[in-house]
Amino acid sequence: MQTKTLGLIHTSATLVPLFQGLCEAHLPHTKVFNMVDDSLIKDVISKGTLTPATAKRVVNQVASAEAAGADYILVTCSSIGAAVETAASLSQVPVIRVDQAMADQAVQTGKSIGVIATLPTTLEPTSDLVRRRAVVAGKEITLVAKLCDGAFEALMSGDAAKHDEMVGTALKALSKEVDVILLAQASMARVVDGLSAEDKIVPILASPAIAIQELAKIINS
Repeated sequence: MQTKTLGLIHTSATLVPLFQGLCEAHLPHTKVFNMVDDSLIKDVISKGTLTPATAKRVVNQVASAEAAGADYILVTCSSIGAAVETAASLSQVPVIRVDQAMADQAVQTGKSIGVIATLPTTLEPTSDLVRRRAVVAGKEITLVAKLCDGAFEALMSGDAAKHDEMVGTALKALSKEVDVILLAQASMARVVDGLSAEDKIVPILASPAIAIQELAKIINS
C-alpha cells in the first residue's frame, strides 16, 4: 500500500508537538509535515472576526499544503473553520476541520451540548459547527455556550495557573447543565487532565485526539 502524506496547518507552534505525538501513535505509517502561521489567529483575535482577507490566506495555505504533496490536510485551528470549509470546496484532496469529528461525536452523545472557549472568536465558529452537524444528523439539540472571559489573556501573560483555574471552574459548573462538553480550543485539554473523577461527571471532548483517530480510520480504510 502506498504511503500517504498528511499536511497539518497550525496557527500556533505549540500545537506541533501535540499533533506529532498523536500522529506517531495513530498514524505510524503516514508521512506528516507541519505548516505554521500564527499571524492568522493573531489577525482573527485583533479584528474580532475571520475577515475575507484572512480567509483567503487560509485558502492559500491549504493550496500550498496540497502543492507540497499532501494527500490529506488537517487544519488544527477552530477559529478559522469557515475558511477551512471554503478551502475544502476548492481542493482536490480531503481538507478537514479539526473540530468536525468532535462535533459529530458530541451530537451522537447527548441532546444538551456545552461548548466552552477562552476566545469569542473560537466559541462562535465551534457552536455554529455543532448546530450544523446536528442538522446533518437529523437531531434536535440544546446548545449552551460558555466563554471563560480573561482566561486566554492570563495564559498569554504567562499565568497558566490562573488560566487553568478559570477554565476548571467553568467546566465544573457547565457539567451540571449539559450531557457533554466540547473544548473549543486544544489549549484547554490539559485542564481536563487535572480534574478529579468527581468533577468529570459528563464526557469532555477535545478535538486533537478525536480528529487524528477519525483520520486514521479514513487513511487506513
